[in-house]
Amino acid sequence: MNRPTRTLPFDPARVGREALPALLHGMPKAELHIHIEGSLEPELIFALAGRNGVTLPYAGVDALRAAYAFSDLQSFLDIYYAGASVLLEEADFFDMAMAYFRRAAADCVVHAELFFDPQTHTERGVPVETVIRGLTRARAKAQQELGVSSELILCFLRHLSEDSAFQTLEQALPWREHFIGVGLDSSERGHPPEKFARVFARCRELGLRLVAHAGEEGPPAYVWSALDVLKVERIDHGVRSLEDPALVARLAAERIPLTVCPLSNVKLRVFDTMARHPLAAMLDAGLCATVNSDDPAYFGGYLNQNFTETFEALPALGAAQAYQLARNSFEASFASAAQKARWCDALDAHFAAI
Repeated sequence: MNRPTRTLPFDPARVGREALPALLHGMPKAELHIHIEGSLEPELIFALAGRNGVTLPYAGVDALRAAYAFSDLQSFLDIYYAGASVLLEEADFFDMAMAYFRRAAADCVVHAELFFDPQTHTERGVPVETVIRGLTRARAKAQQELGVSSELILCFLRHLSEDSAFQTLEQALPWREHFIGVGLDSSERGHPPEKFARVFARCRELGLRLVAHAGEEGPPAYVWSALDVLKVERIDHGVRSLEDPALVARLAAERIPLTVCPLSNVKLRVFDTMARHPLAAMLDAGLCATVNSDDPAYFGGYLNQNFTETFEALPALGAAQAYQLARNSFEASFASAAQKARWCDALDAHFAAI
């Protein structure tokens, strides 16, 4: 059964299903799995294309959005990289991040840990400095004006070589103060975590926090490798972990967080329908699962949309699970203990007021 970290500050039996949407929307929460380039909406893509003189292979916003019919992760990545081609100047990265932060604030996100992909940009001649400066300026503005705190996590593209990852790390190190950790994303099939063992060891020596995508399209074995070879602290996705009971037992015992992205999982055909999503089973198994939006511009919704559609489709998810998921998001974050305590107090107050 679901295992709360403390006594619930409310009586779940008093919360009917009709009250869940408002409860989910208003509860404070953290987002730990958001690719900032994946928040680039078609309208902004075309605005930046016009500003930067970039020609896109789509007639307009509607044509681009109509192309968002993905059969798997790779078909998504192809169009994702085409969209990122409009990002050239510091102001572009600032505008993209601020658009996300405004949506996050509207969803009552109080903390976000943003993935960014330097190699997507450096391969087009955009310096790492340009990327980081634009994102960092947006982070400061979001904190000041929206009250949303944030961190940056630099991700290596796993379809590229480990040598390329090392080169990217060295390019980014002069800006080390602006990112808290590193991750591993892009095509999972055929690119096991072991491929990046040395660069993650180097990042660990540098004191960077470590996360990695594993167990989305890849098998549970990739989750084991991410934990034992890369020594990551958090697993991004991890939904296929349920196929391996021994892995589930370990994840539960060690409270290793899983940053689950329900709408993404359905859009990319990891699961046929939301009704088949294993989020409820993950909580029942005692896993530290969280809900996140992944690439919301492409997958049909930001954080609250992920919560509401998942809860609508899975009757086993109710107010107790909503509280647990929000609390897990704070526990799993790389924020300070004091910050986590403040957010958890606000969460308790939100649910106590029901």
